[in-house]
Amino acid sequence: MKATIMGQGIYRLGVNLESGNLFEGMWPMPDGISINSYVVRGEKTAVIDLVQDINGLPAEFEEELHSIPVVAKEVDYMIINHMEPDHTGWLPEFYRQNPDMEFFVTKKGAKMLKAFCGISGNVHVVATGDSLDLGDGKELVFYEAPNLHWPETMVTYETGSGILFSCDAFGSYGAIRDKVFDDQLSSEEHEFFMKEALRYYANIIAGFSMFVEKAITKLKPLDIKAIAPSHGIIWRERPDAIIDAYAKFARYMNGPAEPEITVIWSSMYGNTGKVVDSIIRGIRSQGVPVHVHRVPDDDVGFILASAWKSSAIVLGMPTYEYRMFPPMAWVIDMFARKKVIKKKVLRFGSFGWSGGAEKELQQLTSRLQWDFMEPLEWQGAPDDKVLTAAEKAASDLAASLKQ
Repeated sequence: MKATIMGQGIYRLGVNLESGNLFEGMWPMPDGISINSYVVRGEKTAVIDLVQDINGLPAEFEEELHSIPVVAKEVDYMIINHMEPDHTGWLPEFYRQNPDMEFFVTKKGAKMLKAFCGISGNVHVVATGDSLDLGDGKELVFYEAPNLHWPETMVTYETGSGILFSCDAFGSYGAIRDKVFDDQLSSEEHEFFMKEALRYYANIIAGFSMFVEKAITKLKPLDIKAIAPSHGIIWRERPDAIIDAYAKFARYMNGPAEPEITVIWSSMYGNTGKVVDSIIRGIRSQGVPVHVHRVPDDDVGFILASAWKSSAIVLGMPTYEYRMFPPMAWVIDMFARKKVIKKKVLRFGSFGWSGGAEKELQQLTSRLQWDFMEPLEWQGAPDDKVLTAAEKAASDLAASLKQ
């Protein structure tokens, strides 16, 4: 494996976490995810972010590093944009190979560097606007980007090339093979990475959307010629495409999101499930796009992406022992954690001897500022009256998005 040349003295070193893994220990990655590190060489050599110490990734990283050619002892500076272990897990071993290496990190990052890696020497604490001259026309400028998505995060800008090394910001799911840059992708491949950028955003970044907007505003004065994230492709033809996408994703939190509806349903014995077709039929009668997920069959990581993008949500769930059906309660809890707020919501569901799901739903969503329609509940199996009411309610919800 060889490093990818991005410009004179600038390289990408990329490895992949394959589909058998869960990102952050819980998010599915059916197409994997890349972990990108970067090398900038002037008279001095800097490495920007590193790799996780699993699955032989460090060996792949070293092979690419040697192809430049650079060895660990020749690295003068380690730039740590973000302390999360997928970017720093192998750092203690890399540091063991080169104990004279100097670190550049934010104030909060310095504390984490000691806590995670036991490193406190040769550490330079930087703030927005601080710079590092590598010589030979290479200069790195640092910009704090707190809560993208940890509080210590920063991004690094190389002034000569106009490349922004953005770490988790502007990233996406999807392993990288032979095509590294946006201008190498087919239309279908480009669409794939944009879709995976939304899912990555909803899973990882969504709860910090206000900080995304602040970071984009802070970086606006820069002449950005390429976005080089730590996950996903490098955007050198249209860096504005991923910046604009992230700005749009951030705006979805407070709305308006897209005029679409996400239907999430679960059923114990089929009585709630019998109404789903009526719900979908009602939505489609208004020509509104609809995304349908069943839990626990569909992972919440995919559900989040649909819900984040949609202006309205339909929840189908039965009452289970006076409360919400547990798989649905997990989804609602994740919505609260990721701040899926300000949605129009319709809930339908059956109950056996008693209701109760609606009461718990209201309690769990009290801070989400959801605009609820009148719920549709029934005991036992749904009759024609219930099916007709469900179709009308769904049609009314869809029609409200067109106003």
